[in-house]
Amino acid sequence: MAELNTGGGGKKGGGKVRSKKQNSKVDLTAMVDLAFLLITFFMLTTTLSKPQSMNLGLPDKDEPNKEEKNIKVDENRRMTILIGEKGKLVYYMGMLNAPIAGPKDMAYGKEGIRKELLSRRKSVLEYSAAKGKPKNGIIVIIKPSKKSTYRNLVDILDEMAIVEVPTYAIVNEFTPEETKLLAAK
Repeated sequence: MAELNTGGGGKKGGGKVRSKKQNSKVDLTAMVDLAFLLITFFMLTTTLSKPQSMNLGLPDKDEPNKEEKNIKVDENRRMTILIGEKGKLVYYMGMLNAPIAGPKDMAYGKEGIRKELLSRRKSVLEYSAAKGKPKNGIIVIIKPSKKSTYRNLVDILDEMAIVEVPTYAIVNEFTPEETKLLAAK
């Protein structure tokens, strides 16, 4: 009988030569290290970059039928800021029919409304201290018109935070005189 060649051993003949199979394991150590580095990086950056927001006191929605009380405000402590279109800003102290100061057009920023707010805040604190109530500060009423932009309102709210105005309100009711004041060029 003839010998059968099974391809093994190095015998001469027409058998197939089989190659050794190599180990196909991949070392993932570097990949795991990279994943932990990325996780750590993103955890740190998200905790360091928290969004900054300003507290804004709004009335409760739960009490719509609550009676409104007319509160008398000392006109010597009251400053009204009117916001018009294209960044127009007008302020006055006291009542519009008999203002203590103004009405005057102002600009936003350090040399504009901020400077005026700082000086008025100081004078109101002196006035309150003379009346025996040193903690009564300035009260600012902000009146954005329908033609003003959201950015203008945010800019004024930023000024309130920078100057540290203790009491301010956003009111969207305009008297006819205030509307004429904003319309004047």
